[in-house]
Amino acid sequence: MSAANTRGARDGGTGPASVGALGVDAGRMMRRIEALAAVDRRDDGSCCRLALTDSDRAGRDLLVSWMKDAGLDVRIDPIGNIIGLRAGRQYGAPVMTGSHIDTVATGGRFDGVLGVCAGLEVVETLNDAGILTERPLALVVFTNEEGVRFQPDMMGSLVFAGGLPLEEALAATSPEGVTLAAELHRGGYAGAAPCGEPRPHAYVELHIEQGPVLDRAEEVLGSVADLQGISWQELTIRGVSNHAGTTPMDLRRDAGFCAAAVAVFVRELAQRMGGAQVATVGQMQLSPNLVNVIAREARLSVDLRNTDDLRLQAAEAELTDFLALLALREGVTIESRPLARTEPVVFDLDVLTVIEAVAADLGQPIRRMTSGAGHDAQMIARIAPAAMIFVPSIGGVSHNPREDTRIEHLEIGANVLLHTMLRLAAEPGA
Repeated sequence: MSAANTRGARDGGTGPASVGALGVDAGRMMRRIEALAAVDRRDDGSCCRLALTDSDRAGRDLLVSWMKDAGLDVRIDPIGNIIGLRAGRQYGAPVMTGSHIDTVATGGRFDGVLGVCAGLEVVETLNDAGILTERPLALVVFTNEEGVRFQPDMMGSLVFAGGLPLEEALAATSPEGVTLAAELHRGGYAGAAPCGEPRPHAYVELHIEQGPVLDRAEEVLGSVADLQGISWQELTIRGVSNHAGTTPMDLRRDAGFCAAAVAVFVRELAQRMGGAQVATVGQMQLSPNLVNVIAREARLSVDLRNTDDLRLQAAEAELTDFLALLALREGVTIESRPLARTEPVVFDLDVLTVIEAVAADLGQPIRRMTSGAGHDAQMIARIAPAAMIFVPSIGGVSHNPREDTRIEHLEIGANVLLHTMLRLAAEPGA
């Protein structure tokens, strides 16, 4: 890829569109972000739009109406991905942008939604200016990025990229015992468009950082060069319930203690390995969960991440060895069930170069950085050149009702997305 000069058609003519001469309407974009948040906003300000629930369907319906109003050719594939196409002067592969609109149970306004609403704003800005790009453009909303109701996470983009068979994804079951296929049909989002089409010429995703790096450095833009590999496991530890007061400490088979020991171990593991290694126990349930009874069972999650897959494998191996020793020492059984495993991703250097050149032309410094969170872009990177643009999260807060980003930073990020897409859409080839 090359950072070609942007060319387009304005009022039927052709000519270059200089960076800075064209900009998004940040107010219009923000009103859409707020409208999606209002679909399911709770009293504490959080958003709970779990994938394929009624609130997710309401958000999808609203978004599809906006896409159609913007003149996009809207298609839905069998996994429920929503793809809106804007024609170009030629019929080559499109430059694609997008993200997701499903949330965690206590989500914020911007996670995923920014990338979708900014992509729509790019389309409307070009419509308002009468600019027709050489290549088509595509806006995509991927299904079940968060992986809260159905696993694995980033499911829609993984199926789109051919990394997960459609039939396997459709058979995924929610905690309520409902299949993803049934929920797609119930909500009217079991589409017929071919999965994985159109294959993009390039993919660019704008996202809030969801971390503290940009905010702490008082910087506005990040070009995301790589993304951590992720290993999720669910552990089930089974011991023996007994009286909390009468059972001597050396005779206990305490699942609760073992769960706590795992949490301490993975934290110490990450600190000892250093570098990019992080580790989290984010879920833990004890049974019978009584104040005066030793727990007979514990279920917990372990999340390991690293940008280096060999080091991630080493962390997984250390955890496996520790679990075997813990089970032997404490007289419990420990079962491990893999939930998700994605390798680290290195994004496309040419797309990064375009992003950084656009930022420079806008007079905006940009930091090349790593993403600690998973994103749909990492799946699309399997089939097309891809990269990401980050804007700051105030205080590094995300997956939280306090998630926030300054509107002027949202505008800068959306303008970098706009001009990056224009440059990529001017590139020759099939």
